[in-house]
Amino acid sequence: MDQEAQSSTPVDNIAQTGSVTARTRRGVIHSITIVGQIEGHMEAPQQTKTTKYEHIIPQITAVEESDEIDGLLVLLNTVGGDVEAGLAIAELIAGMRKPTVSLVLGGGHSIGVPLAVAAKRSFIAPSAAMTIHPVRMSGTVIASPQTYTYFQKIQERIVGFITAHSHVSAKEFTRMMMETAELSADTGTIVSGDEAVACGLIDQVGSLSDALDALHAMIDARRPLCPICGQHHDK
Repeated sequence: MDQEAQSSTPVDNIAQTGSVTARTRRGVIHSITIVGQIEGHMEAPQQTKTTKYEHIIPQITAVEESDEIDGLLVLLNTVGGDVEAGLAIAELIAGMRKPTVSLVLGGGHSIGVPLAVAAKRSFIAPSAAMTIHPVRMSGTVIASPQTYTYFQKIQERIVGFITAHSHVSAKEFTRMMMETAELSADTGTIVSGDEAVACGLIDQVGSLSDALDALHAMIDARRPLCPICGQHHDK
């Protein structure tokens, strides 16, 4: 092992990228955190807590290709952020063959919604919430038909991804997105943990232990059956 590899510790990984790999008798789990604002092509102000997509994308790729890692746990507490960066991360998670579980803690707002539903099984803490609203853009906006068409196409991409990876209908999700009676300064809806499950957006209300149990169950199901005892064992 070279000097650089020796100097990289779990504490270093947590501090730099918010990730850690846990090795137990039940399996090897890689955990990533998506917190604060999801940063895309433009850097956020220095005082803003961000998750950088260039940190997350290589990790997901490495987890999928690793022979040692059995599954991925995604912990979410995000206000949203860059739409294309969020969708890029969500598509990578959704395209993994390995077991994946997401857990919304605190909030999974805006573009955090596709990230929450991208995993094969999704959980939300009882005290967590998710904000669903239309695409918004800051800065100069040209008031032309093409601009509104562009916004509509982005929203169709988001709605299409969410409905393809959850149990909520496009009609219901669009209704929540366009709700005018709930947010004082915006269009949209805030759903609590129970409400997110009731509408089919998230699979289950649960805690960290619930998410880990589900992930390990998925890992066990992928292991080959022993011809003698009929149980799943490591390769």
